Formats: sequence, C-alpha cells, structure tokens
Amino acid sequence: MTSHTTPADPPPAGSRAARRRLVRELLLVAGLFAVYKAGRTLSTGRTDEAFRNATRIWDAERALHLPGEGAIQRLLLHGDALIHVANTYYAAVHFPATVLFLVWLYLRRPGHYLWTRRVLAVLTAAALAIHLSFPLAPPRMLDAAHLVDTGQVYGPTVYRAAPAADTMANQFAAMPSLHFGWALMLALGMIAATRSRWRVLWLLHPLMTLLVVVGTANHYWLDAIVATVLLGAALLVVPRPAAEPAREPASRPAPPGRSVPSPARRPADAARVAFGPDLPARAGGNAAGDPAAPVPVPATAGAGR
Repeated sequence: MTSHTTPADPPPAGSRAARRRLVRELLLVAGLFAVYKAGRTLSTGRTDEAFRNATRIWDAERALHLPGEGAIQRLLLHGDALIHVANTYYAAVHFPATVLFLVWLYLRRPGHYLWTRRVLAVLTAAALAIHLSFPLAPPRMLDAAHLVDTGQVYGPTVYRAAPAADTMANQFAAMPSLHFGWALMLALGMIAATRSRWRVLWLLHPLMTLLVVVGTANHYWLDAIVATVLLGAALLVVPRPAAEPAREPASRPAPPGRSVPSPARRPADAARVAFGPDLPARAGGNAAGDPAAPVPVPATAGAGR
C-alpha cells in the first residue's frame, strides 16, 4: 500500500504581491530612517558652533517678543508627576505614534499612506540639511535660559548627561523639531484620511507635543516654527491624494435555507418589464411620474367599440 500526499496549493498571486509590497515599504522606510540617524551624527563634534547658534536663537526670540520657554516649564514643575508625564511623552510617544499612524494608513488608506510617506521624507530630508548646516544646542544646555534639564533631574530621558558621550543621538540637532513636525503631519494626515466629525481633535497631539518639547527645554519655540514652515513647503511639493472611500464591512450572509432576494423593483418597473415600455412610470400616474395626473389613454383604445 502506497501513501502519497497532496501538495499544498500555492498562495494566490495577489497575496504574494501584497507581501512583496509590504517588505519593500518596510525596507524603504527603515533605510530612510537609518540614513537620517546616520546623517545627524555628522555634526556632533561642533560644540562651540552649536552654543553660538543657541545664543543667537535665544536673542532672536526675545527680539521677536516670543514667550519665554521657562513659562511653560514652570507650569510643568508644579508637580513631580506632571513633569514625569511630560518626559515620558517626549521619550515614548513620538516614534511609536508615528509608526502606528503609518501602519494604519498602509492598511486602510493606501493612497494617503503614499502621500504621507513622501511628505515625511521631504520634511525629514530638509530637517537633516538644517541639522548639518546649523548645529544648535537645546535650551536646557544654555546658561542664559536658566532652564532645568527635566529629563536628567526627573526622568525618564533619552539623552546622556554629556553630549559628547551620547553615541545614539545628536543633541545638537534641535532645529527644526521633528517631534513637532511629525506630530503635526500625523494630525493633518488623520484629518485628511478620515471623515469623523471629531477628527479635528487630532490636533491635540501636536499641541501636546509642542508644550512638552518646550516645557522639557529640549526645543525652542523657533524650532517648532521652522518645522511648521518646512512641513508647509513639503505639503505644497507633494500632490495630495484623491479622496478614498472608507472600507465597508462585509455584508452579513443570508441564514441557511433562505435564498437571498434580488433587489426590489418598484411596481411600475416590474410592470414595465412585463408589458413593455409604453406603461406609465408609476401605477396610477402618468409617464412623468405624477400619481395625481390621469393616465393617458392611447387613441386606439376606443377602436372597435
């Protein structure tokens, strides 16, 4: 007695193509992010220039009469719990929120995903160019600002106490603030891709991010302003996608033993199929569909009487 096995059916071509697209997107996004992270490290040794630029930014903000970053920090320092939440938001929300946003768009709004990915790529490339040409020490390092490094004092923090010893991040890449730029794009992307009447509430994410990056003394106001200008330019360069319809849930199957009825016809439609196109559009009405008007009688109706 011989036994043989039936080979498994090969996966459909559509599913293989979908997997290839997913792998390609993952490699592309990961590659772009790796290039950005590597590029940021090229300006880590320009300490003196970074502090000179910080003094210029601080003086420019005072000349523009922008509110002091210390006003926001004093609000956060009213309680240890509040400043700890702000540090956690800065350290743990920025990147995971952006990843979840892109994953949701990829699965539910593919056209908006491509648009968002391109906008974020343009924004991040422009930010990298500024990081390399304009190294900037954050306000927590500037003595003239008299601000607290909340991450080091209260935790958690993503930076080392000494910038020179930090091999994972460039602490002199404060301008522009990609924390704020990516958060603002997340909100705009969700507003564009959804139809809920409450979708404007997504703007609370960049607003919270702005208060956090300033209150923790990781960024100046001008860092967020420059990020907004760059994002606006990216949105002008990248064409906006056409509106995508929301994916409807699959229809409920009919109960066993019952046939699915065909779409109901109006009485006049059914009669027109049975007796020809000369029947009025509605039973009891005329051809124009007015039920109150008399039905016209053909001239041959009285013949033979």
